[in-house]
Amino acid sequence: MTLKNVKLSLNKISKDLGKTQDAREFLIKNTREIIILCSKSIIAVHRGDLSTGKKNLKEAGSLLKIYKKKATGGLRRYLITPEQEFVEAACLIAIVEHKEIPSDTKLSVMPESYILGLLDCIGELKRQVFDRIRIGEIDEAMRIFEIMENLYLQLYTFSMYDKVVKEARRKIDVNRILVDDVRSVITEEKRRTELIKIFQKLER
Repeated sequence: MTLKNVKLSLNKISKDLGKTQDAREFLIKNTREIIILCSKSIIAVHRGDLSTGKKNLKEAGSLLKIYKKKATGGLRRYLITPEQEFVEAACLIAIVEHKEIPSDTKLSVMPESYILGLLDCIGELKRQVFDRIRIGEIDEAMRIFEIMENLYLQLYTFSMYDKVVKEARRKIDVNRILVDDVRSVITEEKRRTELIKIFQKLER
């Protein structure tokens, strides 16, 4: 009895694992640029610079297409985070532009990435609501809050898939608090606005 077959098998496995490891390191290193571009996109949107936000998102999308070719089989999981960030930025831009939120098919992302990206987008919508209130755009703040709340309600049931979609339950719990906080602020602001209107009528 010899180890001839074992050696042949192990040599082949070693080469395959080496290729997988190289591809993994390549993806981890290079997808950071996508995450950075998406973060810049979100920051630009909050600053009111939609043009820059869309430009950064487009660059991130182009890079994603390139790296997807490297992410085959089990390596696809290394694209979840960059795809998640891409979804978050794309959805935020759509909402700010009064457009339909794109589907997972339209964005060409994995289901897990889509769910997590939408959950993260809820946090960005909170900032949008507060920014609109700050500059007196109450109607727009209410429109965004309505989307924020509906998104949360649509995603709430996905907490049952926490073992499959990691972090889903935690993000949903956090979002529940965010929605409640924003609802309180919106309600208070609405009352304040109505009182101001009443006093303005009385002064006439």
